[in-house]
Amino acid sequence: MNRDSSTAELLSPSDGKVDLLIIAGEHSGDELAAHMVKHLLEKNPQLKVVALGGEKLKESGVELVFNMVDHSVMGLVDVIKNYPFLKRLFDNTLNWIEKYQPKHICFVDYPGFNLRLAKAMKEKQLSLKGGGNIGLHYYVSPQIWAWKSQRRFKMAKVLDSLGVLFPFEKECYSDTDLPVTYLGHPFAEKDYPLPVEYDPNGVILLLPGSRIKSIEVIAPTIFEAFQKISDEDHSLSGVILYPSQKVEAYLKTVLESYPALTEKVSLLKNDSRKLKVKGAIMSSGTISLSMALASVPGVILYKLSKLNYLLIRILIKVRFIGLANLILDQSIYPELLQKEAKVENIVSHFTPCLNNQDSINDFMDASNVLRYKLIDEREMSASEWIAGQMLN
Repeated sequence: MNRDSSTAELLSPSDGKVDLLIIAGEHSGDELAAHMVKHLLEKNPQLKVVALGGEKLKESGVELVFNMVDHSVMGLVDVIKNYPFLKRLFDNTLNWIEKYQPKHICFVDYPGFNLRLAKAMKEKQLSLKGGGNIGLHYYVSPQIWAWKSQRRFKMAKVLDSLGVLFPFEKECYSDTDLPVTYLGHPFAEKDYPLPVEYDPNGVILLLPGSRIKSIEVIAPTIFEAFQKISDEDHSLSGVILYPSQKVEAYLKTVLESYPALTEKVSLLKNDSRKLKVKGAIMSSGTISLSMALASVPGVILYKLSKLNYLLIRILIKVRFIGLANLILDQSIYPELLQKEAKVENIVSHFTPCLNNQDSINDFMDASNVLRYKLIDEREMSASEWIAGQMLN
């Protein structure tokens, strides 16, 4: 990854009349923002939208002025190591905003960067709350229900509106004056192209994550577990979904250490093709929610470096880490954390997902309840929300 000073230089849009700037620093935010923008532009094609994001946003029709997703970092340790680059990127982004004066900005998750930027804009009198002209909106709430709950008061001071994904999040801001709208999660929408569908005769998905650092920690355990499971059932084959060429290249180097998996495992780009899946062994990212909505049973793993895990263990407040488990407040996916995320535990928890019909039926019922909570109870869609902020 090239993080020299030139990497942080932003490209200028084709003209300075920007209606909406989107800032999404991670794969999950890029995907969510792209879905929102696609629907926004279908109804409002006259809008000029640019983004600091990734390939999904670029494909949605926006002008990508910098690929932030290719430079995302995870955890305090990585932030410290890459601080000079992140500082240059932050300063260049602020300068770009001051120069081109977008009418509105929609920050998408990535709170360490985005909320600092919102604060800086207020201090420089660029935003509405700072006496300027730029409306600041935030899509995908930081996980204040898990940690850093006091952050909500700082958000209320700098943001004009917030759109949240989960039903329990709106109440988290009830003691602030920040306007909050429950939007549900687009993964549950009928037109959202989930990459998989459940099939009892399908493949096993191996999902070690979307960032190199997390893959480095968790991929060997997932591969070793699948090797043991497939040794017991030779009919099983595995597929690894990857989000980018960089991740694909890294996964290939990891797989070289497991020659026995060469004939059993294939790599496939996560490009919205429907893949028939029997079960999934996965990291605790957003993709676990899409698996739950597609009724794919499985197990969730969570492993970090020792230092990052110690820091999170001190701060974290919630019972579950998997999004489906959190929303339903029940463990539909077994969660194996840190030392518990080992091969024998994966095998013992994952096997019933494949062979026990009662367990499979219970999971299907839970999946239907999850979809109801995320769609039928929402106030409006994300594209309707951002259009309302911009055009009313």
